[in-house]
Amino acid sequence: MSDTQTGALTHSRVLKIAFPIVLSNATVPILGAVDTGVVGQMGQAAPIGAVGIGAVILGALYWFFGFLRMGTSGMAAQAHGAGDRAEVVALLMRALMIGFAAGIGIILLQLPLFWMAFQASPASPEVESMAREYMRIRVWSAPAAVALYGVNGWLIAQERTRAVLVLQLWMNGLNIGLDLWFVLGLGWGVGGVAFATFLAEWSGLALGLWLCRPAFIGRMWRNWAVVFDVARLKAMTVVNTDILIRSVFLQIIFISFLFFGADFGDVPLAANQILLQFLEITAYALDGFAFAAEAIVGQALGSRNRAVLRRGAILTSSWGLICVTGLSLVFWIYGGRIIDVMTTAPEVRNEARHYLVYMIASPIIGVAAWMFDGIFIGATRSRDMRNMMIVSFIVYAVSLAVLVPLFGNHGLWLSLLISFIARGVTLGMKYPALEAQAGK
Repeated sequence: MSDTQTGALTHSRVLKIAFPIVLSNATVPILGAVDTGVVGQMGQAAPIGAVGIGAVILGALYWFFGFLRMGTSGMAAQAHGAGDRAEVVALLMRALMIGFAAGIGIILLQLPLFWMAFQASPASPEVESMAREYMRIRVWSAPAAVALYGVNGWLIAQERTRAVLVLQLWMNGLNIGLDLWFVLGLGWGVGGVAFATFLAEWSGLALGLWLCRPAFIGRMWRNWAVVFDVARLKAMTVVNTDILIRSVFLQIIFISFLFFGADFGDVPLAANQILLQFLEITAYALDGFAFAAEAIVGQALGSRNRAVLRRGAILTSSWGLICVTGLSLVFWIYGGRIIDVMTTAPEVRNEARHYLVYMIASPIIGVAAWMFDGIFIGATRSRDMRNMMIVSFIVYAVSLAVLVPLFGNHGLWLSLLISFIARGVTLGMKYPALEAQAGK
């Protein structure tokens, strides 16, 4: 019998799921830091801002389809807990189909999408020109980038986090190596960063499909009656739509943050981009424990085991708190040195140091929001996630209106941290109903 069925859940099981994710996700902010750092060696603020804006715009477009990872993870974990292998395989097929269709759509609509992004908040002409060059190259790997969300979610649902680690190490390691070669070796600049990501994303999808090969053994993956089952497609659509709406509001928060920063000039924009790498490190480290919560909570709900669900939520959140406490200490002690490594521009270094205190506080302030996200994704309580994100967005917008005119860039950072608090508090209020869903 599985751990979920017997009710067995230990610290070692949580760490076995979480640790490979922590390691794999650690390569993602390292990649962002390398992207920023290699163009930072050019000694100018504009290339840093261009890579930052270009990556944020494309990342926002892709993350609109982040429901593929979150929805696939929650639903596949529940199907796995219930012993429904046919549905587990069908969920992978649906995710791949949606991912390819979404990526092709982004390629076809790239011109109006990029135009709207820069109309919303134009940067300086130099930054915008470089950002457009970056996006024109990288967008051609959109189908691979979006489909990989589904692949990762499917693997996480079955606690195959070592496979996720292998995938991320390959993809991000290749990307970093190509970054250094194309930018520092060949002098390709911003375009070199984009081309490195393009190649890494397509190779990552190829490896991801190979890691999912058990799903393609036999005839289950071609069982179109299950793959296109109307009732299951409807349930998947509802969950994914809710998560999509939630993701849209979350991305609006981060995009508006970067765009408001652009209004303060190239130097504050570059400083904010560097400090966002600290936030990326926090998010990806915590995701290891949030993903563990997704798998454990989803499987517990699928097997109707309330005790395992509660214990899983407690254990994963406890380890998440330990993790963020350590990160805050690291940022406090080494934050200035990290900034110096990421840019050689003196004015950007000085500007980033003024706001480092927010990065020291952000891990502990945001831990509840990140952990509840994992718990609610595993339970596919997508409606609650959608509604509480809308409430948190309203709180963020009010904070912007009040604090930015008074405190400038400090007000911008305060508003972002306030949105983290709002997410944690509002989801926490909904947790008792989630637990009751698993029965007695």
